[in-house]
Amino acid sequence: MGVLERGGNAFDAAFAGGMVLQVAEPHMNGPGGDLTGLLYLAGAEQPLALCGQGPAPKAATIAHYRDLGFDVVPGTGLLAAVVPGAFGAWCAMLRDHGTLSLSEALAPALGYAANGCPMVARVTATIAAVEPLFRDHWTTSAAVYLPNGAAPEPDALLANPGLAETWHRLIREAESASGDRAEQIEAARRAWYQGFVAEAMAAFCRDNEVLDVSGRAHRGLLTADDMAAWSPPIEPPESVDYHGFTVFKCGAWSQGPAFLQSLAILRDMDVGGMDPLGDEFVHTVVEAQKLGFADREVFYGDPDFVAVPLETLLSDAYAAERRAQIDAQASMEFRPGRIDGYGAPFDYDRVAARPAPSGMLADVGGGEPTTARLDYAGRPAPQTGDTCHIDVIDKDGNMVAIMPSGGWLQSSPVVPELGFCLGTRAQMFWLDEKSPSALAPGRRPRTTLTPGMAFRNGDPYLAFGTPGGDQQDQWQLIMLLRHIHHGMTLQQAIDAPSFHGDHHPSSFYPRMARRGSLTVEDRFPESTIRGLERRGHVLEVGDGWSEGRLCACARDGNLLRAAANARGMQGYAVGR
Repeated sequence: MGVLERGGNAFDAAFAGGMVLQVAEPHMNGPGGDLTGLLYLAGAEQPLALCGQGPAPKAATIAHYRDLGFDVVPGTGLLAAVVPGAFGAWCAMLRDHGTLSLSEALAPALGYAANGCPMVARVTATIAAVEPLFRDHWTTSAAVYLPNGAAPEPDALLANPGLAETWHRLIREAESASGDRAEQIEAARRAWYQGFVAEAMAAFCRDNEVLDVSGRAHRGLLTADDMAAWSPPIEPPESVDYHGFTVFKCGAWSQGPAFLQSLAILRDMDVGGMDPLGDEFVHTVVEAQKLGFADREVFYGDPDFVAVPLETLLSDAYAAERRAQIDAQASMEFRPGRIDGYGAPFDYDRVAARPAPSGMLADVGGGEPTTARLDYAGRPAPQTGDTCHIDVIDKDGNMVAIMPSGGWLQSSPVVPELGFCLGTRAQMFWLDEKSPSALAPGRRPRTTLTPGMAFRNGDPYLAFGTPGGDQQDQWQLIMLLRHIHHGMTLQQAIDAPSFHGDHHPSSFYPRMARRGSLTVEDRFPESTIRGLERRGHVLEVGDGWSEGRLCACARDGNLLRAAANARGMQGYAVGR
């Protein structure tokens, strides 16, 4: 907000906020992670999709992982590292659409990294849970996150001087390269992907065997050449029209089109006539999502390598076919559609039967990012990674919905020369050559990161998103439907009792599925819970404020609106 009030635009503000999040929420995102974004430039016909999801290294072949004894990519350590795309994408946005210099945009984050940022309870709980791993194995992480030899207490200041120095050096190299703002930002990007940052990452992967979730130590595959060859794609988004709204998502290199497919399926159903807290609404939405997520698994992948039939998947005719598959009872089957010449078989039964991992490392860094099981009393929680989200609308009508993630402190050890660790997004690849999201050199993993935007009656209106892995497009869909059909304000739609399903194959290590699973908050009426049980859902009733961490902002004529989630006590809406 300070950036906006000093004259910066939405892109400047999002950059500054994103850099601060790398210090303030290092269990949710980091400099070595990735991001996806939707960027709307005031006056444009549609947003742009920004892909900060880096690809797999050249040495990352299915044969290599199989030779090491893996049937899925491990969720932690160096073997799961891909090219860290976040910094390149942040730079591309700031360079092309911002107004601030790199030093101005980095200043808030630099202050926190150098002088310390108060750690919310979830950060300290995460560090406490991985303290033995850090102390005994990932000692470079212990040097950053165990000050004075122990996890920090909630609200204690935690600095990261190594990261601060990395950013200072980037600024120095940028300013020595040129006096032009855009050229300075580009020089910093080169220093990251072709200079000292890339060299330090590559050397760490080459020279260190790192303990991962398998219980064994492995070297990484990422090289300086992998880094130098990459730049962030910027492309048109995908979209569907829905009851006067045009809703935008990123392409099939993300899970975003599954959200659009669900909307297309629901478009000709009487969603508005359903009680938004009733079992018919919950059942209908979950069943539509099951169909969209089944198609995600069978058809989606990096479009640079795989032909994805999105035109068909988002068409009215295909949506009508899929809509007809929804009935009054919960489906226990994996039901992808059939499109001649596209897709690949998927062994759902094998994934659904996969046993949960056990042992000291089972819940450290891998697994399904979710807020459902976190302990608000501050006790250590399952240490899965998660995500951040930022929405910004400025006075001129520029809009940003951006989703930084990965490079979590619990992902892999800190690279000591840089002050941060690498990400683990390669765990989203399948080690199956027939899969459209199969691991291959240069391919992007099919990311779960999925920001959203919507136009209303042709006018730019809404930016929205949530952390939550596979749940992101589920929680976003529920919010949007209640806002469109049931007259809820953004805040009411976010606060209303929510739910998610885990019937689909998880995108995260160890790549499991929970057949028919549906989790609902206990604030739903008892009649809804009983109704869902009668419909055959495998029901789990969670805590009353456990589903999602949505935020959104909207432009309604000259009025700006914003809303954020009370769940987790880390989301905020600020406006003026």
